[in-house]
Amino acid sequence: MPSDSILLVMDMINDLVHPDGTGAKTYAVKCRERNVYENTVRAIERARKAGVMVGFVRVGFSPDYRECPPNSPVFSKAQENGIFKLGTWGTEVHSVFAPRESDADIVKHRVSPFYGTALAPLLSACGIRRLILTGVSTNGVVSAAVREGHDRDFACVILEDCCAGASDDEHAFALAGLRRFATVTTAGEVEL
Repeated sequence: MPSDSILLVMDMINDLVHPDGTGAKTYAVKCRERNVYENTVRAIERARKAGVMVGFVRVGFSPDYRECPPNSPVFSKAQENGIFKLGTWGTEVHSVFAPRESDADIVKHRVSPFYGTALAPLLSACGIRRLILTGVSTNGVVSAAVREGHDRDFACVILEDCCAGASDDEHAFALAGLRRFATVTTAGEVEL
């Protein structure tokens, strides 16, 4: 019987988490310090073994940045810095996570993985009722996914050892605020 859960690996793209990416001095450092790469690989392996769907959420914009909001404090410098451009190495999922062709690929143009994406129709079509959430940043995409997922009546689970913020404080503060809306656990302890 198919699982009613999906493991979402969010924004683990080269621009943000690869040692040669733009986020090398922030997210990549925190991912290494917190063993996020290894923990996320373990979560993916466990999910696949349990028959849980795996989906990768990637932020990105068309080459002309037509979807990029010019007044956003988060995205307004993307075009100027040449990051988050779809079709480039930067928006590919870091190869350590070994995405498969059968995995869901959700492209987003904002912080939320739900806003203007194919995520909601995918979850509905597949009978998904529980979101297992990982990625960077804890206070960005993970927080947005939890809050909106909660309001869409999904059970939300955060694998805290598969998440990172730009700083330890960002990560901790985000988790403190999200515990009201989600179960917080780890890659090794999550029930699949």
